[in-house]
Amino acid sequence: MRVLLVEDDETLGDAVRAHVAAAGHAVDWMKGVADAELAARTASYSLVLLDLRLPDGSGIALLKGLRARGVTTPVIILTAHDQISDRIEGLNSGADDYLVKPFHLDELTARMLAVARRYAGQARPVIVIGALTIHPADRAVQLSGADIVLSSREWAVLDALVARPGAIISKQQIEEALYAFGQEVESNTVEVYVSRLRKKLGKDIVETVRGIGYRMGKA
Repeated sequence: MRVLLVEDDETLGDAVRAHVAAAGHAVDWMKGVADAELAARTASYSLVLLDLRLPDGSGIALLKGLRARGVTTPVIILTAHDQISDRIEGLNSGADDYLVKPFHLDELTARMLAVARRYAGQARPVIVIGALTIHPADRAVQLSGADIVLSSREWAVLDALVARPGAIISKQQIEEALYAFGQEVESNTVEVYVSRLRKKLGKDIVETVRGIGYRMGKA
């Protein structure tokens, strides 16, 4: 998935970006409200990681602005504000979860996946499609009971496809899950990773809808 990280702390921001990117997600890191607003208007995100205290404004104001425009992208607040009143304000402003600094990066990953599943209508931790069993939180997949090893990029493509089982996912939507701003998009990247998934998970697991995109079966 493609993630918008809004954080002005260089050390924490760099650590979060590296950790999330290592899991195969595209990360756009913005350090202020203005840049984050522009990014949110420019790209389509699966998740926003939002600090509250930013150099040019309030993360809460940014969140309220997104919700006022009808943006439903899930938001996890990352902040040093640990007062109950701050948590309540964040949640009442439209946040989906709240993580107080300092936090463990593995906990952040778990919360990201949980929020993304809820948003996609897949609150259950296991997704079953035919002989394929997917455990998103553990980054594990079995085909007919046998463990299958996927690379981080293969996982990113699989995540995009299973986010909406049965729906057609366009090539552009998959590219947005793979690439952050400033990264060069290779023309055949999606085709390459879909081909790799088919080799590992079965040639019929991903359907090509010619001229439109790709689709995986309903769970």
